Amino acid sequence: MRMLTHCYAFNMDTVRRPLGALLRTWRNRRRLSQLDLALEAGMSARHLSFIETGRARPSREMLLRLADCLQIPPRPCNDVLLAAGYAPRFAERPLTDPDMQSLGASVQLLLDAHDPYPALAVDGKWNLVFANKAVAPLLAGVSPKLLSPPVNVLRLSLHPEGMAPHIENLSEWRANVLLRLQRQAEASADEYLDDLLRELTSYPSPREAPEGSHAVGHSPIATPLRLRTESGSLAFLSTTMVFDYPLDINVSELLIEVFLPADAATAAALAQTAAGR
Repeated sequence: MRMLTHCYAFNMDTVRRPLGALLRTWRNRRRLSQLDLALEAGMSARHLSFIETGRARPSREMLLRLADCLQIPPRPCNDVLLAAGYAPRFAERPLTDPDMQSLGASVQLLLDAHDPYPALAVDGKWNLVFANKAVAPLLAGVSPKLLSPPVNVLRLSLHPEGMAPHIENLSEWRANVLLRLQRQAEASADEYLDDLLRELTSYPSPREAPEGSHAVGHSPIATPLRLRTESGSLAFLSTTMVFDYPLDINVSELLIEVFLPADAATAAALAQTAAGR
């Protein structure tokens, strides 16, 4: 078996923060008292207090247990370990790394197998990494500047010069996207996602539909995407996939999103478009 060379990247501004301050920030973010966290981690509140004030240095195993209890994502988990002087837990290799090429090929194979239905993969900042051929026809009319790499798919969907003018149920779709991003930003404490959320929220809000009105195809269990295209009005339901127990930061943040036709007319239109490619 060939030995892998692990490369690590981290935020120097974050690492310069004292360990205790980092743990306290995450504990407050998770709305836990010192006693709550100590009980969950199997330690005394006094010991946890000493760690947060810098009077005690925890072992690497204790830090990992605290990180698991606080549900700290892989990237900031590395920052916590580095702040304590320990080696990172997770590697961080670009998807273009030779050791990662087989993963990339597998993801692209999965997306291509979903054709004629759209499917794509994004990184932890919602930048497009992979896509199948069914995605491109849905981007007709989008400003070229939004398609210049890196292509942020959330910006692409809600920007006034992006897909927003073609989304028939923009109000509910926008609310769904913003809520999803807000939850991700809160869970990850990623400043980039905070900035992205503020940017997307600043876009003009669509006029709300009359209360109680629902367009044809509305699903009570999921928010559909209804899109006006050259092939007519298309309706999609989306589902996402992530990798289970990844040991690399970029793999842990990789998200695969596939769009399924929400009605027979959409399925037929996509099949016809694929046949004409």
